[in-house]
Amino acid sequence: MMVDPRRWQIGLVGYGEVGRILAEDLRQQDIRVAAYDIKLGGEQGAALTQHAVKFGVTLAASHTELTAKSDFIISAVTASQAVPVARACAAAINQGTWFLDFNSASPGAKQRAAALIDGAAGRYVEGAVMTSVPPYRIKVPLLLGGPGAKELEPLLNAIGFAAKVASDKLGVSSAVKMCRSIMIKGLEAMVIESFTTARAYGVEDAVLVSLAETFPAINWEKQGAYFFQRVIEHGRRRAEEVREVAETVREVGLTPWSAQGTAERQAWVADLADEGLFGPKGTKEFARSADWRTEADRIWRKSNAEAEHHVQLRTMPR
Repeated sequence: MMVDPRRWQIGLVGYGEVGRILAEDLRQQDIRVAAYDIKLGGEQGAALTQHAVKFGVTLAASHTELTAKSDFIISAVTASQAVPVARACAAAINQGTWFLDFNSASPGAKQRAAALIDGAAGRYVEGAVMTSVPPYRIKVPLLLGGPGAKELEPLLNAIGFAAKVASDKLGVSSAVKMCRSIMIKGLEAMVIESFTTARAYGVEDAVLVSLAETFPAINWEKQGAYFFQRVIEHGRRRAEEVREVAETVREVGLTPWSAQGTAERQAWVADLADEGLFGPKGTKEFARSADWRTEADRIWRKSNAEAEHHVQLRTMPR
């Protein structure tokens, strides 16, 4: 196993937004990077391949191929795939290979993934990404957890990460992340629901004034536009994450009423995005409105049209 992390062959499982950002920043340091994503075989495959060619990233044909050739593996997939990916990588992982779980999964899911990797002689470390990746890129605040966290921390920071050990106990870092997400993802859902409803009633200006009086440090126009953009663009992934948040709540014996509602709202916006309500995906205009009112207007008009349709169905003579 190489000690100098700059000489690692790094394998990225997941070549979505996060995976591509990490690949770009690692390749800028001339670190060798390979990647695998199940979407390579689908309609997004051409765009992913184009990105890989541009930045000198080698694409693997399977989890097994990627894992067998990697000194260090980063799993950055959707939350529901955290354990399946660990299982797939465990089948081919080399003894002593680091496995950093970047996924927003519950403490219980992280512990199950760790059992798979460690059981195959790999070295599992959980990572909890504490804010949105794009603004910070590779230096996004990252909490590490697990028996190997202290040893991995300086190696990660040597190649540009901003990692900090939270605990040598698995699940602690993820618990911090999940509890934070109850608030952050919940606030996104509440802003979309509140602002869209206010737009429908024509009282959005009064609501904004009231919010500014209560929370004067927040620019609610700007924050609202950002929340709408992020949920429209990433609502599907966020909904999966919040379902993991709900599982985290269940693991301590509580009923996740708030988290369940947040997941439903995030998924609902993702459905509208898939229907093309916010413009064609993959274009510069998609989810890039600087004015949340435009998106709120689309949402409530769509919802109102659907509500009127249901009323008409209920009142039709049988």
